Amino acid sequence: MPGNLTTPPDWQLDVPLVALRDRCSCGECRHPSGQRLLDPATIPLDLRLGEVTVDGDNVCVLWLPEGHRSVYSTSDLRQADHSTWRPTLWDGSAGEMLPVADHSAVSGGGRKAHQQLLRWLSGVDAMGCGLLHGVPTDDGEVARVAELFGHVRETNYGRWFDVRSVVDPTNLANSSLGLAAHTDNPYRDPVPTMQLLHCLESTASGGENFLVDGWRVAEEVRAAQPAGFALLAHRGVTFRYRDAAADLSTTATIVDVDPTGTVRGVRFNPRSMQQPSISADDLGPWYDAYLLFARLVADPRFQICFRLEPGDLFIVDNRRVLHGRTAFEPTSGTRHLQGCYADVDGLRSTIAVLSREGDT
Repeated sequence: MPGNLTTPPDWQLDVPLVALRDRCSCGECRHPSGQRLLDPATIPLDLRLGEVTVDGDNVCVLWLPEGHRSVYSTSDLRQADHSTWRPTLWDGSAGEMLPVADHSAVSGGGRKAHQQLLRWLSGVDAMGCGLLHGVPTDDGEVARVAELFGHVRETNYGRWFDVRSVVDPTNLANSSLGLAAHTDNPYRDPVPTMQLLHCLESTASGGENFLVDGWRVAEEVRAAQPAGFALLAHRGVTFRYRDAAADLSTTATIVDVDPTGTVRGVRFNPRSMQQPSISADDLGPWYDAYLLFARLVADPRFQICFRLEPGDLFIVDNRRVLHGRTAFEPTSGTRHLQGCYADVDGLRSTIAVLSREGDT
């Protein structure tokens, strides 16, 4: 479809006609709810400009052969030229950046609590993780925290689950062993996007937690081994978990990139990964990049470390931030956490709604 609308030079904008027609916001093209009424299949293939007039901040366009009129403000036109959001990546030196809040401040209701919740959730979204102090140590309280911003994603582990040492565990999380930094549930499709872990008891020796920015690690691998990084992003491996009640598996890449090549997810959990089914030519360089990824994840330079005390809760974007723990001595005391899953769309929806409240 030929043609662009070139705005005055000081706007520095060149908009394809079809894109401009598609974003018409008149009553015929958009419902009061904000949802579009215009069916893109009805946009003429021979779309062209008729009369174009400028009146202050508004540009009025007559579309031919439809005879439809659209009015756009300069802000409408500039929105067509949006920039891509880029995350701020971090390493172990970023501990002071970790978004921290008190449970009573974000959960009390009212405008002030909403402002504090917005601040905390915005920080969690930007960094991919955060801490909440003073959470009541009641059974299932972790799910009620998730409901501050969204809905609990129930799995075969239940609405929430316990993390503590048991005899003959089917999941190593329920042992006293140390756990290398990992993303949770890589054997699911889709993978849970937010994970919360809440400390109820912590008297055992050891069991410190640590977080790693998987997107930062992925970029380190890309810089050091670009060909290997490409294999991590394009050769899938199978992850699997099974016990008496569940048998879950999916095949996915270690690194997920968007069409521009920007990292938008990592899926790293050697405990659940099956033997890679990758061609012999690619397997060697794939492993070189995979082992570099693993070594960087284990490098203290990339880890934010802390110890959870009763009432502390941490949250991670499970597509980005890996979490792990050191081993603990089960005979020295008790270590009991509860966890649950939620989804990032709920978190971002709540941020948007609370932001609107702040604008009124």
